[in-house]
Amino acid sequence: MHFENGQVPAAYRRYVNMKLLFMFTAGCALCIGLVLSIALGAADIPVLDVLHSLTGGEVSARTNAIIWRIRLPQALTAIVAGAGLSVAGAAMQAILRNPLGSPFTLGISHAASFGAAFSVMVLSAGTMTSSSVGAVSITNPIVTTLCALVSSILAAGVIILISRIRGASSEVMVLSGVALGALFTAGTMFLQYFADDVQLAAMVFWTFGDVSRASWRELGIISGVTAVSSLYFMMHAWNYNAIEAGDETAKGLGVRVDWVRMNGMFIASLLTSVIIAFLGIIGFVGLVVPHVVRRIVGADHRFLLPASVVCGAVLLLASDTAARLILMPQVLPVSVLTAFLGAPVFIYLIVRGNRS
Repeated sequence: MHFENGQVPAAYRRYVNMKLLFMFTAGCALCIGLVLSIALGAADIPVLDVLHSLTGGEVSARTNAIIWRIRLPQALTAIVAGAGLSVAGAAMQAILRNPLGSPFTLGISHAASFGAAFSVMVLSAGTMTSSSVGAVSITNPIVTTLCALVSSILAAGVIILISRIRGASSEVMVLSGVALGALFTAGTMFLQYFADDVQLAAMVFWTFGDVSRASWRELGIISGVTAVSSLYFMMHAWNYNAIEAGDETAKGLGVRVDWVRMNGMFIASLLTSVIIAFLGIIGFVGLVVPHVVRRIVGADHRFLLPASVVCGAVLLLASDTAARLILMPQVLPVSVLTAFLGAPVFIYLIVRGNRS
């Protein structure tokens, strides 16, 4: 960009304004989607009642209970989890310079799932219940989160170690992630084989990613980690832009590539493990959303990262709402819907990318 008489060129201002307009539009869609998500369900609630309840107005006690005890925490959990998984995927793709980088494809989700299953079976951190929230509850979320974190960090560390030994090529990283995903899946199956009926049911049900199992306490933890992690990634947006130009170029610009890469993978793994530990595996959000957003706002991470946050929140909120409505009164786990939506979209993006 060249300044003309010390002024920012009009073309660059239009370039920035278009991206900001997209993010503002997505933010408005998110607000509308939040209200509709609360209003729609087995018990229909008028939109005006939703707005009155959210702003402290007078509504019936039944409506207030449905909104504040069931639908609002579920909708907010979908928003926060979608934002977190999307920004983690966008950061991994930038750090690894790999378009297939995401917590799911690199095996980190499977590793976190193994850690959580380990805590459920060996450390008795999960039990079967008959509560209205769900059939499985995590009685010790700190232990479960720590186990998921250790497993995911181990997987991320192995990927980085192999890439440093064999060269940081996309093929090496993807193949390492596939192998690790298979390894941790086998480990989870091993635990399931020796589990008793209650433990097996708990572990299988837990792997179905579902935002409805989070209460206000889990939502608070996930929100805090997502906010801090997203802020960290956005503070390093210029570093990620430099790394995408190549490691040598980034080093020439003064970027500590290894330090940025290691810390970025650690933060992304931490964010993913916390979300998965509480909600189960929710695939394809961290893979598909950054690809779609990149086609709209470009590869500049100053805009790609915040846009991925907003669009990931919109996608998972819409998916969760649809999962509640499709087979009403039965409720599908949101992970089933994201897989049905994400896989065809990703195949379409690959085919379209190859043609272009």
